[in-house]
Amino acid sequence: MRRIDAIGIGFGIFIAGGLAYLGLQLVGIDNQLAGIWSQALLVVGLIGWVATYALRAGGKKMTYHQQREQYEEAFFQKRLDELSPEELAKIQAEIEQESAE
Repeated sequence: MRRIDAIGIGFGIFIAGGLAYLGLQLVGIDNQLAGIWSQALLVVGLIGWVATYALRAGGKKMTYHQQREQYEEAFFQKRLDELSPEELAKIQAEIEQESAE
């Protein structure tokens, strides 16, 4: 995420809070109560966003982890493709021997 994206998101959240405040006032809620409810909505939204972030980070569903797994898979596939049939047979024999033990 670029710096300008973070600034834009912060500005958007600021605007959303103001719009929620104005919307609650238009419905007929007094100023103080509208302020409390708009802040409560923003806090609940923030907690929800943090929870989804924590779930993605805990489950390793982040872009970095996915890119790293794809890189490692491609690297090992390339190394496997470079092996000669004799080397591949030798490695398979070693694996079968270890699994038999």
